[in-house]
Amino acid sequence: MALIEYADAAPDVREVYDDIKATRGVADVNNFWKALAVHPPTLKRTWESLKQVMAPGALDPLTKEMLYLAASAAAGCAYCTASHTAAARAKGMTDAMHGELLAVLGMAAETNRMAEALRVPIDQGL
Repeated sequence: MALIEYADAAPDVREVYDDIKATRGVADVNNFWKALAVHPPTLKRTWESLKQVMAPGALDPLTKEMLYLAASAAAGCAYCTASHTAAARAKGMTDAMHGELLAVLGMAAETNRMAEALRVPIDQGL
């Protein structure tokens, strides 16, 4: 997998990288963005969408990061799980919160598999 470093990036990619760095307050973009930069339109579209979705709204930024972490873990994406664990910790997720999140995630996975295996009909009114 090719990773596009800042020094090797085209101007349109550097523009996105600069926005990521400024928005996140980081010195460099992570490898996910460097990998997406092989196709600049996808890099820009993905960054703009992520920036919009993760912006403060009805859900606070920590809650959004914890949801992203849970979805990433459930999907089995080690990269996104690591990235969003770090982001959630930076936004205030404690060890206790992380532990409870993992407990809920594990319980949901277990009961989801049981419900599917048993083919439990959905209750009326749900």
